[in-house]
Amino acid sequence: MGVDEASVDARLAAIASLVSDGFTRIGRDITKVLLAEIPELQGDELLEGLLHASVEENVSAMLHLLGLQVSLDSVAAPSAAAEYARRLAQRGVSVIALVRAYRVGHARFLEWCLRELSDQEVEPRLVRAVTHRILQLSFGYIDRVSEQVVGAYQLERDRWLLTQTAVRASRVKKLLAREDLDLDSTESALGYRLRQFHIAVVGWVPEPTQAGEGLVRLDRLGQSLAADLGCTGRPLFVPFDESIAWFWLPFGARPNVEWGKLDASVEAADPTIRLGVGELEKGVEGFRASHYQALTAQNVAIASRPPHRVTLAARVGPIALMCADLEATRVWVRKVLGPLTTDKHNHPVLRETLRVFLESGGSYAAAAETLNLHRNTVQYRLNKAAELLPAPITERRADLELALRARDQLGSVLLGDDEG
Repeated sequence: MGVDEASVDARLAAIASLVSDGFTRIGRDITKVLLAEIPELQGDELLEGLLHASVEENVSAMLHLLGLQVSLDSVAAPSAAAEYARRLAQRGVSVIALVRAYRVGHARFLEWCLRELSDQEVEPRLVRAVTHRILQLSFGYIDRVSEQVVGAYQLERDRWLLTQTAVRASRVKKLLAREDLDLDSTESALGYRLRQFHIAVVGWVPEPTQAGEGLVRLDRLGQSLAADLGCTGRPLFVPFDESIAWFWLPFGARPNVEWGKLDASVEAADPTIRLGVGELEKGVEGFRASHYQALTAQNVAIASRPPHRVTLAARVGPIALMCADLEATRVWVRKVLGPLTTDKHNHPVLRETLRVFLESGGSYAAAAETLNLHRNTVQYRLNKAAELLPAPITERRADLELALRARDQLGSVLLGDDEG
């Protein structure tokens, strides 16, 4: 830029010195901005004190970098910054918030430096050269240090989760085994209230994943479900293996749930994940019961072809027993449904209409509303379905409803090789 390096170095050292004079004020200012713009960083006195210490050490390190022209190769994350990253990991604050803190803090630091530079009466070429050097050095610092603190965060998060997971898994297994446990200490160890309404879920990632990736996705999905269903707190998450997890969704004193939101929530958050979902149950006994219901739903989902995204225990209770002998179930369903068992022509549409009609108590109006169809369309489809059934709809109605539900849940696993 036509400016000698010595002039740039001298001006840069002068700017660093001037900014250093307001060091305490700058540290407080950046801390205040971070807490205001990133609510996740707000916490107790200890956590916010660590944030302030991290800010001050980072500001000091950057000022030394600018003033003394220290090599970027020698830059290391300040001890307070690394400790703050570890503490955020333990608190469950997202790494995104940590990275954003460095971007926001860096921007505020640059404001202070460039303000001092603009106040000096120097020629434009020197201003441009010094500005370029400040940006080059400060961005280099932020790149190196943010990479190091993110590494510290990830290591601590993995260690912390492993420790917490081991504690939770042990307590949960004892609960499910009906061992005599002190409820207060168990709730404290789990970070989860047992004396409330909850829904147990078994979630799994059907496709291969990298180490740890599947559990991260399942944990994230559990939190999305809790938010979408209006839960009273964070779900209890317990990994079973690297691609399967158990979790419980807390509903406090609320004895109801909007079941229809489940599938949409999974679709929006992570559509490849599969869930087996227990019923809404209360207390410690409900904690156990809902979990075993969820395992039953999972068994049905695994037997299905293709599996449903969400399988509710409330819909598959008797079908779970059928999974113990799929060949016998296949024969029985074909006997009850006849040609309607297959997927030829418009048979799936006729089965769905008949199933909804029976589950609506045999009401044309209710079935039409559920299917969003005209009543005459429902009646037409039911007449076509009746032509395919071995017996009238009014006969063996309970068998017919169960066979339709089994065909709906288990899918093509109930078809022979020549059917489809």
